[in-house]
Amino acid sequence: MAVLKFRVYLEEDDAVYRDIVIKHNQIFVEFHHAILKAYEFDNKHQATFFRSNDNWQRGREISFEVYEKQYAAPPLLMHETTIASEIKYTNQKFIYVYDFTKNWVFLIELIHVSKEESAKMDYPIVSRKEGIGPPQYGTKSLLGDKFADIEEKYDLTEATDGFGNEGDDNEENESEDKATDEFGEAEI
Repeated sequence: MAVLKFRVYLEEDDAVYRDIVIKHNQIFVEFHHAILKAYEFDNKHQATFFRSNDNWQRGREISFEVYEKQYAAPPLLMHETTIASEIKYTNQKFIYVYDFTKNWVFLIELIHVSKEESAKMDYPIVSRKEGIGPPQYGTKSLLGDKFADIEEKYDLTEATDGFGNEGDDNEENESEDKATDEFGEAEI
């Protein structure tokens, strides 16, 4: 049984990606859920895949359901379509669009095919994460929960204006007549 490894890029930043390993006989709805889980998105919005080519043009649509919109051809449905049935090339590409309002676009590329299936794995799985995924909603910090750890470790709350107290003297310059440069250093 063939196992396929896909690289799922965020369209805006190809340095942010997830590698997802899935069996060839699994269906697109399983791939859809794996992508959402890999990027920590919820499952509340519309979604669709497009078979694509090397120029990232949108081809045949594989949709979660039939939506009220114009289709060039009736879409295939994720619940019925296996991954293998839409693999036409060894470097097959797909475009995945999630949440048609926010228009999250992911570029998907087949990067490896293996005949070896691990009995220990429950496919699909995320085999690699690179970069910090975007927040699905709002303006959550890119660092997310990790910022609290950094803040605590370095006590970022104490120096509120961006500078610490190091080097500050409470005394005025002892010698008013010393010449100083623009950095406050004594000139020689």
